Amino acid sequence: MENKILKKLLDEYSVNRFHAEQEAQEKKDSFYSLHPDLKKLEKQINQCSLHRVNLILMGKKEEADHLNDEIDQLKQKKQSMLKNLGISSDYFLPNYHCPICQDTGYVKENQQMVLCHCLQQKIFDIEYNKSNMGNMENENFSTFDDSWYSDKVDPSLNLSPRENIHIIKNIAEHFIENFQDPNEKNLLFTGNIGLGKTFFCNCIAYELLKKGKTVLYQTSPVMLDSIIDYRFGKSNSSLSIIDNILNVDLLIIDDLGTESLNSLKLTELFTIINARLLNQNNHITKTIISTNLNLNNIFSIYNERIGSRIIGYYNICKFIGDDIRLQQGKIKK
Repeated sequence: MENKILKKLLDEYSVNRFHAEQEAQEKKDSFYSLHPDLKKLEKQINQCSLHRVNLILMGKKEEADHLNDEIDQLKQKKQSMLKNLGISSDYFLPNYHCPICQDTGYVKENQQMVLCHCLQQKIFDIEYNKSNMGNMENENFSTFDDSWYSDKVDPSLNLSPRENIHIIKNIAEHFIENFQDPNEKNLLFTGNIGLGKTFFCNCIAYELLKKGKTVLYQTSPVMLDSIIDYRFGKSNSSLSIIDNILNVDLLIIDDLGTESLNSLKLTELFTIINARLLNQNNHITKTIISTNLNLNNIFSIYNERIGSRIIGYYNICKFIGDDIRLQQGKIKK
């Protein structure tokens, strides 16, 4: 499954790269047809550069160094001409979908070629995220609307739902800005359904994807079932969900508490939460857990090992107020 997905994506990358470079060349040819002096100058630079390589191969270092000075002068002349025409140095560069890997899908890391974050994210979206992250264009900070939250003070927190949601928004924005800080805590979103937990998960995912981070978004039941299936060889995918869950930049575990729990799943959940706190191989990883459970429920259901790590390493964000989806439904009617 993974090989088919990877091959298909790499074919798409190859097409994107070809089109980007073709468009850049056509743009360059069109411009040079209007400015033949520039075309002639670039031809000189290319010829000198090729000659310099041949001199180096022949062992004529002094001549190569002298030619290098000439090439630099030609390049400076070219830059001066472009500047006078109001053209920036990157004007002729291809407009790649991903400027980091230049639409190859790979980057060099520690002297090895590894998957670029853009290709990793596409695989995650196909294999795992599917419909979980399908509404980010409508659910991001630009569409945040506090009018759905009441000004009436909630006695449980001694503040109103509207005041509370702004506090949570500030925490979420601080989380995004300080994502690379190993001391920045993870997030636990707790509260009843329809209060904006999923909305804020999407907001954070959207912003981090723009920063080039990878995001894997799974409901707790699907994630744990997939891991158990993989452990026992029942998975159709050769893609190691365990490795990806442990190493993805941001893991979002939604609907904690809705899974059918047993000792195996409890062990796997602890491993995930604990391993991602360690920031292995100097790789910063963060986790967001969203649940309808309160902290007492979490301690009683998932035992003290998991509960204590959440208390110690997660910012607890309690969502309060009235079900927004019910309010929206009434308005639509």
